[in-house]
Amino acid sequence: MKLPTIPLPDSTAEAAARARQDTLTKPPGSLGRLEALSIQLAAITGKARPSVARKAVIVMVADHGVVLEGVSAYPAAVTQQMVRNFMRGGAAINVLARQAGARVTVVDIGVAAEFEAEPGILSRKIAPGTHNMARSPAMSRIQAETAVLEGIDVVQGEIAQGVDLLATGDMGIGNTTAAAAITAVITGSPIARVTGRGTGIDEAGLARKIKTIERALAVNKPIATDPLDVLSKVGGLEIAGLAGVMIGAAAKRVPVVIDGFISGAAALIAVGLAPEIRPYLIASHQSVEIGHRVVLEHLDLCPLIDLNLRLGEGTGAVLVFHLVEAAARILDEMATFAEAGVSDQS
Repeated sequence: MKLPTIPLPDSTAEAAARARQDTLTKPPGSLGRLEALSIQLAAITGKARPSVARKAVIVMVADHGVVLEGVSAYPAAVTQQMVRNFMRGGAAINVLARQAGARVTVVDIGVAAEFEAEPGILSRKIAPGTHNMARSPAMSRIQAETAVLEGIDVVQGEIAQGVDLLATGDMGIGNTTAAAAITAVITGSPIARVTGRGTGIDEAGLARKIKTIERALAVNKPIATDPLDVLSKVGGLEIAGLAGVMIGAAAKRVPVVIDGFISGAAALIAVGLAPEIRPYLIASHQSVEIGHRVVLEHLDLCPLIDLNLRLGEGTGAVLVFHLVEAAARILDEMATFAEAGVSDQS
């Protein structure tokens, strides 16, 4: 699979942003992680004073055959029902995106339903959902590759329309099972340590979910050092698409704010395929899903907020748009000591 070239972070822009931070009217470091974030944005974009005014969230949607094993509190039909809710603008991500001034792009990459000629959704369907990974590979390797490449194509189309800052979002009943399986394989963690309650399953449901993942790994034997093998055997089409989004955005020097556990699993795949994208990722929040902490530790990413979120859709990432924009605006708009006529440190 041919992936786009990922440029190195721009060290000149990074140095210029760091130098400017040291001259702004505040004690050095007093704005904490906002300062570091602004410098990261400069390195990503290649601009010493970056702007993130044009914002978008890409919500990849797909179904999962593993729901047949009873791993979710909700039926598979909810995936397509939520797509229609997105299209009507009634979901949490729509509300938060409107508040943040971000556009929402919903991508059907594997929903087990058709949305023919309907506005508000981009059709890039690879298959009507994955197979039941507890019985066989979730998809073929070709399907996994194609889904990643579709994600790259989608994001580059979005960037061509004008985007300075991207968020990743997801929807797909059963996808926390796929995310937990990916996380267990790639990080080498025990399945029970990375498997949570998803949509809110009870103790019996959680035990069933863990056993389902154990069976999936035993049946498919995914190779931890081969991200496409892991993705095809125990992943999801929306996870593959989001991995492509991250790679495609990094290739164009656009920062990516990743959402929760599903986006985190996609990041594991994306970084495995293209390690150079790691500096382009911004972790938005710490999900309630226990596996998300393991993902972030493995990727050496520190989330900006912790609000006990576990919805997905890109909600945590879009909430953090406000912080990312604040960091950029402080770097660009705040006066220096010389400009303000304020005495610097002696």
